[in-house]
Amino acid sequence: MKPQIILVGGGGHCVSCIDVIEQDGKFEIAGIVDANNSRDQVLGYPVLGGDDHLPILRKTYEYALVTMGQIKTPMTRMKLYEQLTLLGFNLPSIVSPRAYVSKYSVIGDGSIIMHDALINAQVEIGNNCIINTKALIEHDSKIGSHCHISTGAIINGGVDRKSTRLNSS
Repeated sequence: MKPQIILVGGGGHCVSCIDVIEQDGKFEIAGIVDANNSRDQVLGYPVLGGDDHLPILRKTYEYALVTMGQIKTPMTRMKLYEQLTLLGFNLPSIVSPRAYVSKYSVIGDGSIIMHDALINAQVEIGNNCIINTKALIEHDSKIGSHCHISTGAIINGGVDRKSTRLNSS
């Protein structure tokens, strides 16, 4: 039996993450946690409640993933990641089977590599990152925690993108 995972954030990025997680096949999606809690399901998966339900859900589920997108600011994703970590959830990295990730690269906890992304040798990707569809990250690059590399972005070799910090102004 596959381990169950809950997805935190039920919007547009979540549906893309569902597709990747289903194709990856390592986890069974138990349901969605959505702050708006305005619907009963997302792509057939039940909405289990809002963010305030996370401590209760931790008693049942070991794995979680932040599936809220990052448009204007990473702050909400960062706070959710911190909350899930403090509650003791395991946040696995998820890699689409349609992505290429060099065996010489490192992917941090809670990061997701979307369809058709290319991650070359000696790339380091921090925790809680989104490497979006068709992004290319060339050799020897460092992507800090909580970063979003947008759809189709090209990061040349040797780039060092520092982490975004939760307490930055």
